[in-house]
Amino acid sequence: MKEKPKTLSIKNWSLDDRPREKLLQKGKEVLSDAELVAILIGSGSRNESAVDLSKRILHSVNFSLNDLGKLSVQELMKFKGIGEAKAIAIMAATELGRRRKSEELPDKVKITSSKLAFHVFHPLIGELQHEEFWVAFLNNSNNVLSTSQLSKGGITGTLVDIRLIFKQALSNGATSIILAHNHPSGTLRPSEMDKNLTQKISDAGLSLDIKVLDHLIVTEKTYFSFADEGLL
Repeated sequence: MKEKPKTLSIKNWSLDDRPREKLLQKGKEVLSDAELVAILIGSGSRNESAVDLSKRILHSVNFSLNDLGKLSVQELMKFKGIGEAKAIAIMAATELGRRRKSEELPDKVKITSSKLAFHVFHPLIGELQHEEFWVAFLNNSNNVLSTSQLSKGGITGTLVDIRLIFKQALSNGATSIILAHNHPSGTLRPSEMDKNLTQKISDAGLSLDIKVLDHLIVTEKTYFSFADEGLL
């Protein structure tokens, strides 16, 4: 009679190979990405450990945690050993990581270049698969007072209420603003709509003495600055 394969239980592993125990004894920093994902999913399949399953999932996205965070529940469930609950756990963890990066900025962040503005907005919108439009409100020393999402759209666009921008600017006591939206497609070329909207917002700010310092188009890797390109 053919012997059934043994389940690869984490309890049978060497203590040093158990991700949970390893984290407790040696700290979270020593764990590999695959070991951290293994903790999330808890178990593998009859023929594959949780760590090996995690390695296989990570290999499918070239070991990029950013790309892992883009996988849907359905895409994760294509891996044998990943059911709906495990897929949701992975998605929740990657979303927490994204939100951690986009938490409220430290006080007195000063924007003196488009690159610094990019570092403010990239954690917020750089990895999204849909468009969002954000504004940073600054004081007269170019310190960021707050950031705000103005709108959220689809893959190809989003609508912006110009009145709401300046209502929030006045509420924050801002003397200038920086606009930003993302292009999920990765293209850095501003559309005519982008140019027209930027001009309308800039013109509206003149009467309120609130200057538009820049408008960034943000992608996963880089950005386009209207100010740097002489479009403001």
